[in-house]
Amino acid sequence: MAMAMTATLLTPAPSASARVVDRIVAVVNSEVIVLSELEAETETARLQLEEQYRGAELQRQLRQIEYIALNRMIERKLQMQLARTKGVAVSDEEMKRALRALRIQGEQVDGANPHDKKKIEEQLLVLKIVDQEVRSRVTVSDSDLKEYYETHRSRFLLPAEYRLSQILLKPRFGETPDETLRRAEAVHAQLIEGSDFAQLAASHSDGAEAIRGGSLGLVRQGELVPAIERALGALQPGQISEPLETSQGYHIIRLDDRKPPRFQPFAKVKREIEHLVYQQKSEDIYRDWMTELENKAYIEVKF
Repeated sequence: MAMAMTATLLTPAPSASARVVDRIVAVVNSEVIVLSELEAETETARLQLEEQYRGAELQRQLRQIEYIALNRMIERKLQMQLARTKGVAVSDEEMKRALRALRIQGEQVDGANPHDKKKIEEQLLVLKIVDQEVRSRVTVSDSDLKEYYETHRSRFLLPAEYRLSQILLKPRFGETPDETLRRAEAVHAQLIEGSDFAQLAASHSDGAEAIRGGSLGLVRQGELVPAIERALGALQPGQISEPLETSQGYHIIRLDDRKPPRFQPFAKVKREIEHLVYQQKSEDIYRDWMTELENKAYIEVKF
């Protein structure tokens, strides 16, 4: 890529009575990008940064978003130039469809406004040239999918699952923590003596699941508070925990069933893998394509 980095401006330094309205910040082959275009590109991000940062840190953050935006604009300029060279065009019908889609998404666009129309046309041209030069070259085979599955197996690991029931005793008005604990211990003693868990849940539990006999259904590992998660590690299906204190009160947990961690079968996640592999290959081909375009181009950054 023929790229020159320079601090030289094409406009002379302004005098006390003169003011620079605009200036060139990059040359891309025979076209230029000017400062006002860069400022428009970064306006939203700049306003957000000005709310978060001050002083030197603000300036550092602003320089970073300007650098990223300018690189993005150079890429887009190269893509537009290639689209024109290859005769890629946007039809009236494609413009109408794009306008309808943007309005459905809540965007305020005016097809009669030359600025809006140009912006949409450029976006469509870029999409079409990327489709033509990148996406059309992406192929995903079954061997690619199986290789990804084997290489990223941990991504498709389901955590352990528990089927649980609970009796929750919340502190009553004016009740001390010790009194709440004694109520929980009394219920636990009845369970140890063989009383029916569902009946005790219905009559004593303060949890919303009391009407279902205390059933919490299927819960995945990691979704429970640490105190309950730890207690489950020592329980076998059918066993009942000691009263466990949390911010809600005291829980008595019955482990009804446990499913160990397991890998999702390839057939079940194949569609997801197809999407992931396609995205990865598209990004690789896109990067190679842009590097090729940049290496063939004359790019001079004056910013």
